[in-house]
Amino acid sequence: MAYSRFQAGVLFRVIGLVATLAGLAWLVAKSDWYVTMMLATAAAVIQAILLIQFATQSGREVARFLEAVAFGDNSASFSALSHDSAFAELGGAMARVLDRLRIGQAERAEQAQYLQTLISHVPVSLISIDEGGSVQLLNLAARRLFETACPNVSEFSRHGEAFATGLEALKPGESAIVRMERKSGALQLKAAATGVTLSGLRRRLISLQNIETELSAQELAAWQTVIRVMAHEVINSLTPITSLASTTQEILQEVLAGLPEDDSRYPPLLDVQQALDTMARRSEGLLNFVQNHRRITRRMVAQVEIVPLRRVFTRLQRLLASELTTRNIELTLSVTPETLEVAADIELLDQALINLMRNAMEALRDENMGRILLSAFQDAGGRVAIRVADNGPGIAPEQREKVFVPFFTTKRQGSGVGLTLVRQIATVHGATANISETKGGGTTVTMRF
Repeated sequence: MAYSRFQAGVLFRVIGLVATLAGLAWLVAKSDWYVTMMLATAAAVIQAILLIQFATQSGREVARFLEAVAFGDNSASFSALSHDSAFAELGGAMARVLDRLRIGQAERAEQAQYLQTLISHVPVSLISIDEGGSVQLLNLAARRLFETACPNVSEFSRHGEAFATGLEALKPGESAIVRMERKSGALQLKAAATGVTLSGLRRRLISLQNIETELSAQELAAWQTVIRVMAHEVINSLTPITSLASTTQEILQEVLAGLPEDDSRYPPLLDVQQALDTMARRSEGLLNFVQNHRRITRRMVAQVEIVPLRRVFTRLQRLLASELTTRNIELTLSVTPETLEVAADIELLDQALINLMRNAMEALRDENMGRILLSAFQDAGGRVAIRVADNGPGIAPEQREKVFVPFFTTKRQGSGVGLTLVRQIATVHGATANISETKGGGTTVTMRF
């Protein structure tokens, strides 16, 4: 049998206790040494206590082990049991359990760190709302979206009553489209909710995804379809009308050339010629109008490259210098930082900025001291923003979103295509185009890439 320190310890203590008791019994029977008997009695009691403590040592170790497991203390050691052959199996099992717990705890910590990193960097904004109305912004995208701290649902109203009402009414398993008002411009968000229970407290996890680009793309595609069908039908109808009007004009001109001016038929035929001339001009003008608006039905493909914005702005300033001088408009350029770049199609970007600049100049037609600020910077979300701001009369709030609709215009002589093309160019870049009021009066159009 293998040597066991536990068994040897018990045997040694039992022998010592028996010897003490035997001596005590002899003293009681053979002598009257009362002090010695009291000392022997005390020694026997102490030996009994030590024997009990030694015998229950393994039980205490098991209790300490269970307490370590309960509190997740993986630093505890039970090597003393493993060194004793009587408890070697128990000690080894306890050590293996702790090792397994230690490995599992490390794996869970790694997984928690991975999930936290994943949640922090996922582009969809995630927020948590408990039953008391407390709000927790779970990731970086959510903090960027809300721009400032939002500790309670009552703070949602800062981003519009519609936004606050939409999130409050959102039940787990439901989704909705909500509009969020921000200092940097309104956003269209898809909100989806799910319910979880954590530590007995029910929470709603809400994801907020910016779908403004997708909505703009779908809206633009719908308008392109409508315009394409309309243009096809109008052109098919106008082409023969224009051709017939031109042919009739030629015939009528020949007839008039053969009639004397004092002929009674000459004045009515002259009126007919003028009517045909008007019809031909209007038909040709309508054809040009339709052909002009067919531009927005063409499919754009962006050839993306890295574009230094300071160089773009300087080139645009030279291009429009004469017009700005003629209209007495002051143009200010601002690029922060000076080395700011954007990934874009240079030709499409130039076209969009020229449209925005011409719109701004048109808005300043009645201003004595017109000013335009063309600026580029990185917003709070790290996106590159290009902004064209003027100090003109501005656009009424109810008309700001309509200006991106084809054919809608606030100008005296406008086609209603310019801003539609700007949004189309923004959409093919995965960017957005928004319109807002300039501080102090005027209109600001911002493209965010």
